[in-house]
Amino acid sequence: MQTLAQYAATSDSTLGRQFYEAPPKYRSEYQRDRDRIVHSTGFRRLEYKTQVFVNHEGDLFRTRLTHSIEVAQIGRALARALNLNEDLTEAIALAHDLGHTPFGHAGQDALNKCMSNYGGFEHNLQSLRVVDVLEEKYAEFEGLNLTFETREGILKHCSLPNARQLGQLGERFLKQHQPSLEAQLANLADEIAYNNHDIDDGLRAGLINVQQLLEIKLFEEHYRVVKDLYPQLSERRATHEIIRRMINCLVSDLIETSKQSLAGVSPSSIVDVRQYSSPIIKFSEQMIAMNLELKQFLRNNLYSHFRVYRMSKKAHHIVERLFDAFINDTKLLANEYRRKAKIMESSDGDIGRARIVADYVAGMTDRYAISEYNRLFDPLQLT
Repeated sequence: MQTLAQYAATSDSTLGRQFYEAPPKYRSEYQRDRDRIVHSTGFRRLEYKTQVFVNHEGDLFRTRLTHSIEVAQIGRALARALNLNEDLTEAIALAHDLGHTPFGHAGQDALNKCMSNYGGFEHNLQSLRVVDVLEEKYAEFEGLNLTFETREGILKHCSLPNARQLGQLGERFLKQHQPSLEAQLANLADEIAYNNHDIDDGLRAGLINVQQLLEIKLFEEHYRVVKDLYPQLSERRATHEIIRRMINCLVSDLIETSKQSLAGVSPSSIVDVRQYSSPIIKFSEQMIAMNLELKQFLRNNLYSHFRVYRMSKKAHHIVERLFDAFINDTKLLANEYRRKAKIMESSDGDIGRARIVADYVAGMTDRYAISEYNRLFDPLQLT
């Protein structure tokens, strides 16, 4: 059985749940968190939410669900190598995108614009809202009642005004402290997963090609090795071999650099980790530079590709039209959300009504958002 490091998060050191529950008998506190996340409605919705490519564009492209599973797999491997808590890392990884809108970042940007006069929209905060409030499954509390450690890992970023409203959970943003090492690790596992798997999806879609990628040092190094070792390998298998080697390179660098970082900081507990001035889990400077080059390539060549841009424009249009329709006439909302909007409006005015509309739109899958759009604005659809 793995022995956790003294600075790892443990069930014994947890800062607890918002509502008291007796400790679980046959699993850890973080296993309970993971299980609640996997059984949540929000988690199932991720199957039909965009990573880069909208769901109808192909069955083999990654979705928010497959991405979250891949982040969890990388995160567990990292946690085990560093003697950190695998269960907490997995829970954070599986929950980190629960608040994402339909249509990926385009949907998020559109909803944030719509909410600009009502407090804005941040998908990390929305993920927290999903697990704290919006999931309705348990008799004794709203949400999933997750541990503090899972919730702090979900909240990777937060504006200072919002942090001031979050009590203990927001303190680290105000004091410039750090989350647990497991949260730091899950954040970088997310980065490893989406950078490399976006390459795979981009190549599969024909939006980028190998010749372009050879300009990227991290890709070019592994491309040469694979071509030398397996000159007859098909392009599809060669691509997989290159990407898996890139992921292994990033994971290995993160482990070795973090081990050195931990040895230098020498934290004696999770309290020391939280009070440190900067993240302890990190890549080497060389790998940071190569990762940045890869991110810039994807931004310039994949995310800005005219086909992706066209879909982004459509996504903006759909989200904005839906929000405007619902905010101006809450009778168009599904019954459950219409009731909530009325309650929130009576207590918080326009801001309360807008927040419920944002909850409804953010919770939509890609295909449900498209269906709602057609039902509202296609004159031939009467229901």
